[in-house]
Amino acid sequence: MFEKLFLLVKDNAGTAVINNPVIPAKHHEAVINEASSSIIEVLKGQLESGKVKELIRYFQFSGNYNNSLVSSITNSFANKLNNFYSIDPANALSAAKALIPKVMNELVKETKSGEAKEFALGTLLTKLNGNRTDLNPLVKNLMVA
Repeated sequence: MFEKLFLLVKDNAGTAVINNPVIPAKHHEAVINEASSSIIEVLKGQLESGKVKELIRYFQFSGNYNNSLVSSITNSFANKLNNFYSIDPANALSAAKALIPKVMNELVKETKSGEAKEFALGTLLTKLNGNRTDLNPLVKNLMVA
């Protein structure tokens, strides 16, 4: 699942990373990895802080629900660009804003389409919790509610 997320980020990294003059070519792969890890870390943090319902609602009603989730991921990624790659804060935030919302929209589409089983919402949340608990039944119950 995490490899698929990396590929999803990579497929959307054109303008924000690959064609961005402030991000040296030697860092492209690492920066894409940082974007993926920012998504994973924030989603995992939501789970660990008991915000499962909010996560499910985000994936159910994205666009009108929980833009703070996307903002958190965007800020996390921008901070990594600034701290680890010495990209000034304005350019880091600009790159993050160009990439993260697009990737999250694609991720939502993937979870809704059901084509990629790794991105089925219950499977995604179960992987994020380290496979400790199968969250598929909970997701099904909360999706109905």
